[in-house]
Amino acid sequence: MAETEKTVRQSVSIPAGIAKRVRTLAKTRKTSANRVLVDSIEAGLHSKEAEKERFFSLVRRLTEASDPAERDRLKEKLARMTFGS
Repeated sequence: MAETEKTVRQSVSIPAGIAKRVRTLAKTRKTSANRVLVDSIEAGLHSKEAEKERFFSLVRRLTEASDPAERDRLKEKLARMTFGS
């Protein structure tokens, strides 16, 4: 998060086990629990965006592929991304 970025106070409830892990991480990193939460949320958002980009990249490759074997392989990858292994 950039220093000049406006912050918004947001109250959330999290399970006790996760709160304990956050406090432990904060202590280990010598930072605040708030910083650990913000960093974790940002990492999660980036991860979701990257996953979305990978999905659409595979869809694009599938629509452009002409080789049946390649199309089957891409369909399989998309199915695993969508429905799991």
